[in-house]
Amino acid sequence: MKLLPLASSLLIASTLCIHAAGEEGFRPLFNGKDTTGWHLRHPDGRNSWSVENGILKNTSNKDLHGNDLVTDDKFWNFVVKFEFMVPDKSNSGFYLRGRHEIQILGDYARGTNTINGNGSIYNFKAPDKFVSKPGDQWQTAEATIIGNKISLILNGVKVHDNVECTKATGSELDNKIDQPGSIFLQGDHGNVSFRNIQIKELK
Repeated sequence: MKLLPLASSLLIASTLCIHAAGEEGFRPLFNGKDTTGWHLRHPDGRNSWSVENGILKNTSNKDLHGNDLVTDDKFWNFVVKFEFMVPDKSNSGFYLRGRHEIQILGDYARGTNTINGNGSIYNFKAPDKFVSKPGDQWQTAEATIIGNKISLILNGVKVHDNVECTKATGSELDNKIDQPGSIFLQGDHGNVSFRNIQIKELK
């Protein structure tokens, strides 16, 4: 009999969590099981992506070329949250609308922020602070793009605040910066893992 109140409390707490998540307005881009909703940028290229225990992994290096992974859906204004783990010295990227790269780089040992470093708007603006974590740790990111302005919270620290970016930053899907675009994960440079990728579209 003493277990009933606890069970009821857990059920209520679980229901509240689900409801709160719904109110927050985010939906998953990665289902944790497979790459449904995504496609390879180069269909004839090697599929370097796999899913294991809720983690999306890319295996790529100079001897084993990889492939970028692109969402089927396109987006305009949004907030996107994701977690990533990038080995030391490995290189990847998270592209907003397929045109503006949030650099992902295993640069913890370097200890300083650069225009091409982890969390930079690649080759456009360095993060305001260096907040990279070692290659064996998960890092968190929350990127917001509204119009041509980009903000980024990396590992709990705001490193870009409404940065105006009026051009594609390299390796983009196209240069149509005034149109909705896909999210894409760079997979042709180095090993990287992602989890908990979710998006909230904004008006």
